[in-house]
Amino acid sequence: MGAKVGFFVFLTLFALCSSFPLERNYAPCKHLVLFFHDIIYNGRNALNATSAIVAAPEGANFFHFGNLVVFDDPVTLDNNLHSEPVGRAQGFYIYDSKNTFSACLGFTFVLNNTHHEGTITLAGADPTLKKTRDISVTGGTGDFFMHRGIATIMTDAFEGDVYFRLRVEIKFYECW
Repeated sequence: MGAKVGFFVFLTLFALCSSFPLERNYAPCKHLVLFFHDIIYNGRNALNATSAIVAAPEGANFFHFGNLVVFDDPVTLDNNLHSEPVGRAQGFYIYDSKNTFSACLGFTFVLNNTHHEGTITLAGADPTLKKTRDISVTGGTGDFFMHRGIATIMTDAFEGDVYFRLRVEIKFYECW
């Protein structure tokens, strides 16, 4: 009989706990806006290039399906390429659609300046024709240790096949 009462009490407490979910605070605990400047190697700009296509299938279509690009781009606090860099964006993107411009991103902001020191790691899908795109902030080190959140990416400037600038607004929802 005692086991039945104990089991009944357990079920009652379990039902009460699950019917009152914890309220979560969805306000960001930290906010940061960065710009990274991607200068794609085109065979004539080796001194200025910050990214390169390292794998491309022969006969790839108009949307660059299958191209793998690695980059080591300067990061600034404003949209001027010639501003003092606060770090580097290092990673890759893979064009992953045959029907539209879309990429899979994986990169890290490596920041080392008087304002911030550490890394912020991001990953996600980038449907490049959309005005804004959200990707996941999966972690970080230093000032961003164990941080998680959302990064909203917006193409801020685009110059043919050689240069583009991304505005990245990062909202951290877990800060340690």
